[in-house]
Formats: sequence, structure tokens, C-alpha cells
Amino acid sequence: MTTQTDTDELRVWVDQDLCTGDGLCVQYAPEVFEFDVDGLAYVKDGSGELLLAPGSRVEVPTRLRLEVIDAARECPGECIHVERQRDGAPVAGPDADQD
Repeated sequence: MTTQTDTDELRVWVDQDLCTGDGLCVQYAPEVFEFDVDGLAYVKDGSGELLLAPGSRVEVPTRLRLEVIDAARECPGECIHVERQRDGAPVAGPDADQD
């Protein structure tokens, strides 16, 4: 069964004020998340460039959708926000209804 979330394009961002530097996100999806020299996680754009501006959002590649959602659900700092691109509705992270 396919749900709306399965077909929606998603984007993700990290709230560095809440990041604990645990590194689960980088383990789950190293193409999307990376640490900077400050020890906090940031998102990377499609070319792999680290986006250091607070609240920077990137599109979640379809093939990494589950990894990014799992990273948001497992993050001890609850700082990863996954949302639908079309309306910004939370899919995973602290603002989403968790199963």
C-alpha cells in the first residue's frame, strides 16, 4: 500500500541549537548530513556542499527517504525536521506525529 507520504517530495533541515552531535544522522544518511568543525550536524545540498545557514533545507533524495526519516525519529536531540515540500507539513522529527 502506498501512502501520500511515500510519494510526496520531502525536504529536511537540522536545528543546530538542539543538535547533540551524536552522529546518528551521519551514520543513517551521510549523503544528506555531515558534521562541521563545530561538532554539529548540517544538511548538504545535491552537490555535497554543506549548508551552514541556520534553517537551511534540502530535498531528500527518493532513495534516501527512509534513512532520513529514521535519522529524524532516532535523533537524541530531536533536531532533525523532515517535512513535505508542497506544504511544509511535518513528516518526521519533533513536530510530527510519531507512530
